[in-house]
Amino acid sequence: MDRNSVDWKGYWPACPTPFKTNGEIDFESFDKLLDWYLDRKMQGLFINGTTGEWFAQSHQERKEIAKFVADKVAGQIPIVIGITTFTAKESIELGEHAMSVGISGVCSSAPAYAKTLPHETVAYFETLSSGLQAPIMIYNWPHGSGIEIFGELADRLADIENIVALKDSTPNGEQFKETAKLLLDRVRIFGNFMVPDNLDFMLEHGGDGTIGGGSIFGLPDSLYWEQVWSGDLESARAHARANQTLQEALWLPGGWAGKWGAYQSQLKAIMAMIGAPGGVVRPPRLPITDPASLEEIRKILVGADLI
Repeated sequence: MDRNSVDWKGYWPACPTPFKTNGEIDFESFDKLLDWYLDRKMQGLFINGTTGEWFAQSHQERKEIAKFVADKVAGQIPIVIGITTFTAKESIELGEHAMSVGISGVCSSAPAYAKTLPHETVAYFETLSSGLQAPIMIYNWPHGSGIEIFGELADRLADIENIVALKDSTPNGEQFKETAKLLLDRVRIFGNFMVPDNLDFMLEHGGDGTIGGGSIFGLPDSLYWEQVWSGDLESARAHARANQTLQEALWLPGGWAGKWGAYQSQLKAIMAMIGAPGGVVRPPRLPITDPASLEEIRKILVGADLI
């Protein structure tokens, strides 16, 4: 498999996992959230990544979510689900289950916590590929994994059978571009292509999509890609400018956390304000409860005409 084995492209929300205040998965809100995404013409879905709080779930819960989402959405748009764990064996188990219930493909960062050395990272993905007959997306998430996937390491990983895409969440903008140029002929690149500078880069060199936390703008996020593909660059640039302004107002540099709380906590506060059924966070994450912080977030959303 390679980039031509899948049709993954466009805007994919990194879907939050809605939880109830008692900690249970809120499947009723989850169902409504998936409808919310379908109504807004999302081109794909990314489930149980960092935004989905996979780290706060048991393996059984992760399997339940895979089946729930596949039963609801499979066949309408592509679904990629996160299978990051501490070992390739565990990730393969989750991946086999996901593919058996109708998920389109799987995604993993390097093993959590271990901070694998380059040859260990290669071995992990080689084992994943040999153990799973599934399209695999690599997740470069240096904040969470403790390592960067770029340069020679990225080049080696792109040559592994079944690797078809890279979700690149590096905070290093120039590195992101260099990695994209190096790998675009072999794997699909998902990254922050929805800001003006990276839009220009994409128009010159290529790029496939963005996996963004929750989709705060909703329909304009998916329309951006339709505008790019149809050549309506004036409209696309306008959204790219608005998106960059909102990113800089809400998130710390690198996008790993909100200015008023953890990434998931702030995103779920935002989704509640814009009327999207995102639920609440589950420990170890805690909700944002400070009234002054919530008011600051609300002011930014009002200024962006989102509420």
